[in-house]
Amino acid sequence: MNISNIILKFSRVDRRWIFLVIGLSVLLPLFFPIGLPIRATDTTQRVYDTFESLEPNSKVLLSCEYGPSTKPEIHPMVIAVLHQLFRNDHKVYVTCLWPDGQFLASEALNEVAGDYGKIYGKDYVILGYRPGSEAVIKGMVRDLRAIFSTDVKGTKVEDISMMNDVYKFEDFDFLFSASAGFPGSLEWMQYATDNTDVKMSTGTTSIMVNDIMPFVVSDQIQGILAGMPGAAEYEKLVGKPGVGTSGMDAQSLAHLVIVFFIIFGNIGYFIERRTKRKY
Repeated sequence: MNISNIILKFSRVDRRWIFLVIGLSVLLPLFFPIGLPIRATDTTQRVYDTFESLEPNSKVLLSCEYGPSTKPEIHPMVIAVLHQLFRNDHKVYVTCLWPDGQFLASEALNEVAGDYGKIYGKDYVILGYRPGSEAVIKGMVRDLRAIFSTDVKGTKVEDISMMNDVYKFEDFDFLFSASAGFPGSLEWMQYATDNTDVKMSTGTTSIMVNDIMPFVVSDQIQGILAGMPGAAEYEKLVGKPGVGTSGMDAQSLAHLVIVFFIIFGNIGYFIERRTKRKY
């Protein structure tokens, strides 16, 4: 059997086999990560370097603006960022402009905080969700305690030790916005960081990157984690491979399989057409 016949057999394979192979190429790396090479982009590296430059015990505000539909892209980067913050002994304050963000932030903190022996109320606190979109941000700039008088557990903020020196947005040293849309990173920049000395970085869905990049270039935002690739890059920098890394393995392998079938399908088509002309 010559090479032409082999290619023809591949090009004529039942489509159900193709679906099966593509399905396996997606599923297997999720359970058994391949560890394909990942190189951090400049914008991802900038987020990492900015966090590394913070003084120990810095007060970092982490705002979670995403939900279940965007969890695969945003959640892995939140977990990776928390690893870096807790490893460097920073204080983490969590707010949420989206209702779902409160539950997803709690999930991420429960996964990471215990690895570093961090204690709720001393090393991190979840202030939670408040309705009002950008009005919440404006209120935090003026008087944070007027917006958040209690944390997510109902404890008064004056009874939380790590809130002793926090009265308004400017009392934070840095902001990281994990954002999937409105309200999110752009609103934090417009109403908070542009009007104060507090710097910010962000992590967004891939589709939002073009909206954010002009402000990264202008230094209004200190780097960006762009969707699942950004999450995988950050996991590599932090040294904690997770869902972002396995997700990119699955995506990359599936793309290779699809390209393989497209190439063989086209080659088979031209071989078959040439054979028909011959006869």
